[in-house]
Amino acid sequence: MIKFENVGLRYGLGREVLSDLSFQIAPQSFQFLTGPSGAGKTSLLRLMLMSIRPTRGLIRVFGREASTIEPCQMPVIRRKIGVVFQDFRLLNHLTTYENVALPLQVRGHMETSYRRDVIDLLDWVGLGERMHVLPPVLSGGEKQRAAIARALIDQPDILLADEPTGNVDPPLARRLLRLFIELHRSGTSVVIATHDLTLMDQFDARRLVLNSGRLQIYD
Repeated sequence: MIKFENVGLRYGLGREVLSDLSFQIAPQSFQFLTGPSGAGKTSLLRLMLMSIRPTRGLIRVFGREASTIEPCQMPVIRRKIGVVFQDFRLLNHLTTYENVALPLQVRGHMETSYRRDVIDLLDWVGLGERMHVLPPVLSGGEKQRAAIARALIDQPDILLADEPTGNVDPPLARRLLRLFIELHRSGTSVVIATHDLTLMDQFDARRLVLNSGRLQIYD
């Protein structure tokens, strides 16, 4: 689904923040992306999402070379990728329900076709009673859960999650991990960037470990 070949990344004229990355994310796979703060995890996720381009090397996404994808084609490809950002990126003028339903609404689905799914997913992440609340009223943990639900509602081919359990307590973190595992078992590839070793120890999965911009893989 995603393949990196000798990829390097630098910002401006500085040193490379990522160097010589060669790996692939297979269909229906599950992996944790980890490493110390500043190791480049968020930059790597942004490369996978194609929101930035590498300084060198080759990235293929769904069999296509990322550098050759036309801007008009990018939205169609990105619909196959669910993303959970650290800063949530919820729209403050929309309710929790409306934020989660937004990807389906943008694709032209009628509300009658997805309303039950959105409500069920909000119940599962513990936001059933907060579905009509605007994001400014939500706590950090509630915003995180809403962002996760929005990323999952359209059952993407691959999910990229940047510290998805960083603002929730351990019981909810375990519950969210089970949701990611169920999504993976339904056929979605999952990449979870996390510092939480306790969380990673709960599921035997491949680990991509970044350190000083270089990657080690533990299958």
